Amino acid sequence: MDRAPRLWTGEVATGRSVAIDLYWHRLKGEAEAAMAREPTLTTLLVSTILEQPDLATALASRLGQRLAGDELSSELIARTILKVIDAEPTILDGVHADLKAVVERDPASGRLIEPFLFFKGFSAIQTHRVAHHLWLAGRRDMALMLQSRSSSVFQTDIHPGATIGQGIFIDHATGVVIGETAEIEGEVSILQDVTLGGTGTHTGKRHPTIRTGVMIGAGAQIFGPVEIGAYSKIAAGSLVTTTVPAHSTAVGTPARIILGDAPANPARNMDQMLTERDYSAFTWVI
Repeated sequence: MDRAPRLWTGEVATGRSVAIDLYWHRLKGEAEAAMAREPTLTTLLVSTILEQPDLATALASRLGQRLAGDELSSELIARTILKVIDAEPTILDGVHADLKAVVERDPASGRLIEPFLFFKGFSAIQTHRVAHHLWLAGRRDMALMLQSRSSSVFQTDIHPGATIGQGIFIDHATGVVIGETAEIEGEVSILQDVTLGGTGTHTGKRHPTIRTGVMIGAGAQIFGPVEIGAYSKIAAGSLVTTTVPAHSTAVGTPARIILGDAPANPARNMDQMLTERDYSAFTWVI
């Protein structure tokens, strides 16, 4: 896809450009190393990364490849993504923060190229960022088409109306469902088979709000317009239908809350274990 590298202006944009450019050059270096190790991937690595002028175009190319189907060609998807990024360049900030989140929190991934090319969670989030812009711009049918393709390809269903911050890590991703009025702040980690669901048939706020630094364990189900306070931990398999205070742990079905128990930054340390201390040293709130 022919495209001149993106130009940024202004002090804030310059700082943003430096960080994004560093990741872009690192990604190209990783692609060259991967091609040397695995020549059979040359076509993928060249077309997606090495022949692209910048991170935005590479992202559009890769998502176009992965989301293409009978209804939409890879070229049409890629052009749509680039137009959205041109209209809202801060999407690239989210891409940068999400890549950083994966390499910092996932011990199975030490390279940028792994989430960029292969991880469903990363691709699903970036598809959502584009779909969310289209949704707010009134292009709801196109937004829903991208949601539908993302759900089919990445097994991750994020409504384009949902609001999602930066530095989001969706590990494994399969089975994640995030509803229309869900709000997720920055630096949140979510594992597979998590539902942020609604209750009732009304059209107002009906999905959860997830504050900064929360970790949601595998299989957890959170329903209704409840708030999960900052730096809280939702244990795997828990069913949450009430607000969880900041720095607390919710565990069980239905979930009980251990006040003040969560580690300093659950989303970053990804510690999913519960100890005897969890059951003996804290007051349980039903």
